[in-house]
Amino acid sequence: MRQGRYSTRFAETEADLSRAQHLRWQCFLARSRAEGGDHDSLDRDSHDALCRHVLIEEAQSGTLVCCFRILPLSGGSEIARSYSAQYYNLASLADYDGKLVELGRFCVHPDHSDPDILRLAWAMLTDYVEAEGVGLLFGCSSFIGTEPEAYGDAFAILRERHLAPKRWLPRVKAPQVFRFARALRFARPDPKKAMAAMPPLLRSYLAMGGWVSDHAVVDPQMNTLHVFTGLEVSAISANRRRFLRGGPASLPDPT
Repeated sequence: MRQGRYSTRFAETEADLSRAQHLRWQCFLARSRAEGGDHDSLDRDSHDALCRHVLIEEAQSGTLVCCFRILPLSGGSEIARSYSAQYYNLASLADYDGKLVELGRFCVHPDHSDPDILRLAWAMLTDYVEAEGVGLLFGCSSFIGTEPEAYGDAFAILRERHLAPKRWLPRVKAPQVFRFARALRFARPDPKKAMAAMPPLLRSYLAMGGWVSDHAVVDPQMNTLHVFTGLEVSAISANRRRFLRGGPASLPDPT
């Protein structure tokens, strides 16, 4: 699949995986000055062996500009296998009746900001989700840094407009969390400032009807704050589905 100057494919070799792990290291560890990772500048963990890895490359040069991994689950009964289950109590999703896919370690090379990269990622995911009959996409959406005060407006907007339905709401499991739904219940956020501070991937989720947990996990190893994010495929409008398949319009602003 191609979009503009870029093409996407699944990783096929150990060398492909190593390239993805190095880009992840650049984005999550070296770039944010977090501690962790291997001495050979790779970000890797035990979930890599369970997942399929997606590469987005500049077609002419072969430069890797984006990568992420997906973990298919046959139903909610497998939710404990997910990466997210390490940080969130996902018992509410254990009875989910349908296929799920966890999207993780999504990152874009710091020197490449072309919006076609994100568009191609979603187009590929849309094809995959429809071909496999997936009902729910989920994962962790990360804010760089571990100080919640830097994202006050963003968290306040999430509390006000985008909390998960009660039937799917993740509960606290991690030792360090910021309970923004409780802490910011009287906040009056500035929508423009909130969306400017929101990670691009999370903005896309929200624009399509996605929702988040009521707390953020503080992850010192990755130097991030992350929120559990879910998107029920049935909630995506026909107009947005057309965009995801490669239409020219931009994703609408979720505010």
